[in-house]
Amino acid sequence: MLILVLLLGSCSEKPPPAQAACVTKIETGALPVWARAGFSGDGSGNPHVFSKNGDMLGVLFGDPLKAPPAADHGNKILWVSRLPITTPSDFTIVAKLDGTGETVQPEVGPAPGPSIVDLPRPGCWRLTLRWSGHEDSMDLTYSS
Repeated sequence: MLILVLLLGSCSEKPPPAQAACVTKIETGALPVWARAGFSGDGSGNPHVFSKNGDMLGVLFGDPLKAPPAADHGNKILWVSRLPITTPSDFTIVAKLDGTGETVQPEVGPAPGPSIVDLPRPGCWRLTLRWSGHEDSMDLTYSS
């Protein structure tokens, strides 16, 4: 009987692996010391998102981020690198809409600094960030 139970258990279908949840953790507390240049005091109150490794910070001037963008303004993000910028480079973003094959690469210019990151549709966008020989990632949720 035990052998029959073990055999049946090994033949049952396994559920598909769960997809990692999209998490956009927007913080409004003090900015880290390395990201405060140009801000009053400790930068508290400015919505910001850390990359997964904590090497890039995005200060959100469009909160919530909108897709498509509002007619009167875009989704401005100020990118601040924790890592030193040792060589001049472009800052590139490859954005993938979670659960689809849709990929876009917004133009953002030199690394790091201010940019407009307007994405075409609402949803969870998984961003791969590359600058000055560094790479990190973050999730950003755009609402309608």
